[in-house]
Order: sequence, then C-alpha cells, then structure tokens
Amino acid sequence: MNTTGTLPTAMTLIVWTYAIYLLVSVALTVWVAKTLHKNGRIFLVDSFGGNEPLADSVNHLLVVGFYLMNIGYVTLALKYGVEIADPRQAIETFSTKIGLVLVVLGVMHFFNLFVFTQMRRRALLHKAPPPVPATAQLRPVNT
Repeated sequence: MNTTGTLPTAMTLIVWTYAIYLLVSVALTVWVAKTLHKNGRIFLVDSFGGNEPLADSVNHLLVVGFYLMNIGYVTLALKYGVEIADPRQAIETFSTKIGLVLVVLGVMHFFNLFVFTQMRRRALLHKAPPPVPATAQLRPVNT
C-alpha cells in the first residue's frame, strides 16, 4: 500500500520492478566479471604460454566485452515481458528476467571456457615432443 492507503498502481509496480531488476542484474554482472577476471588470469597465462602481458590484456578485453554484452542484454530485455498489473506479476516478471540474465551469464562463461580450453590445448600440443623421434623410421604394417 502507498501513503494514501490504496494498492500501488500498475505504473508504480512496473517502475519498482524495473529498478530492482536493473540493480540486481548489474550487480550480478559486476560480481561475475570480477570473479572471472580474478580467477581466469592463471588460466589465460597458461593458455598464452606464460606471456603475462598478453594474458592480462586479453583478460581485460574479455571483461569489457562481458560488460558490454550483459548490460546490453539487460537493457534490451527490460522492454520485453508481460504487463505488470499486480505484485504477483511483478515478482514473476522480475524472477524471469533475472533468470534469463543468469542463463546468459552462464552461457557466456562456458563459451569462453570452451574457446580458451581449445587455445590451451593447441598451445600444449605445440610444445609437446613429436610422437615419433625425428630420426626414427617406421616399419610398414604387414597386412
């Protein structure tokens, strides 16, 4: 209820739902970005063969891209959804939007892990010794 003793209007519900959605979404995005930036550095240094300046640069660029993608999605998703007429719909809309933000954050995280795992695998394969010494000769297989 508001100060006049009446139920909140639909517009008030919409404004509060959107404000809380933006606050929570941006806070989640910042928390995930900081966590990935801090804990992903070691993985990136290893992926780039110990080249710390390159790993730090890529790590920073990933965070910038992460912010752009997620905050862009959050602001675009603000427009879409059902009309909010009562508190129940406000909570359902809020939870749906936050759930989608979390799914997008998770998908982006796993995509980045996949890409950098592939890079790391190639880097390790490049450093690995050849499977057969260069001076060895293979005998033909008898069939």
